[in-house]
Amino acid sequence: MRLFLRVVSILLISLVWIGAGAKSKRLNSYHKYIQKYSDLAIQHQKKYRIPASITLAQGLLESGAGQSTLARRSNNHFGIKCHSDWRGGKVYHDDDLRGECFRKYKRVEDSYEDHSRFLAERSRYARLFKLNIKDYKGWAKGLQKCGYATDRAYANKLIKVIEDYELYRFDSEKGKKKKKQKQALPVLSYQTYRTFGLIYVYAKENDSFEQIARSLGFKAKHLRKYNEVPEDFPLQAGDIVYLEKKKKKADKPHYEHIVEVGESMHSISQMYGIQVRSLYKMNKKDKDYVPEEGDVLKLR
Repeated sequence: MRLFLRVVSILLISLVWIGAGAKSKRLNSYHKYIQKYSDLAIQHQKKYRIPASITLAQGLLESGAGQSTLARRSNNHFGIKCHSDWRGGKVYHDDDLRGECFRKYKRVEDSYEDHSRFLAERSRYARLFKLNIKDYKGWAKGLQKCGYATDRAYANKLIKVIEDYELYRFDSEKGKKKKKQKQALPVLSYQTYRTFGLIYVYAKENDSFEQIARSLGFKAKHLRKYNEVPEDFPLQAGDIVYLEKKKKKADKPHYEHIVEVGESMHSISQMYGIQVRSLYKMNKKDKDYVPEEGDVLKLR
């Protein structure tokens, strides 16, 4: 019996190590992909007005960080199929159906160019170009609703990748992480609210944690900690910014939440004033989980 338990323990430890190794390898490949193609994504943002974060996130997901068979065989990093107007190279690959026709490119750069033109020149994506260049959530939701992919969790996956790898930093004016410079910030007034027993404000247009902190007498690092975001996390008008630590579960009568397109575990946690790690724990999900439209999540 002891020998059996020892063997089982060894097998479990081995599986944990294998899983951790696979995850580490994936993280490494994602970081390498971002480093290699971020400048190209920024160039296309300037040329076509497509957020660099969206381009990178789509490239990462569609190509498996450049490691998918389709990416390696045909330099197709965005899963674009042939369609009737395609006159270039072709490769056949199983997707929704067996042996579907996908576009083949001579270079990865050609795939990026075709992806940008694919979005910019089709009327069904036209409304996306009216969004703020930093509105990656709006772009992610729009791409799914416009039918870019059949995956019901596509928008939420894009948002998770963008936030996990802080790809939004490439959407700034110059596309690169800016060096912090001390500058005088105007003092704005904020209406405070209290819901779920928590005090919060709504972010304004072009707002920041530094601006809110200065106006309300807080330290920006404390606000970021309360709201569980990294240093350069961008705020959009209407975002909830808590002025105190969030709770471990939602207040009654909020027992469940039905996931919608464009939501992440973080955005849901902000909606109900719950700590992100508690939301994962209550629902027995790991950090790789992406909420899909229609999923029901426990809130308490």
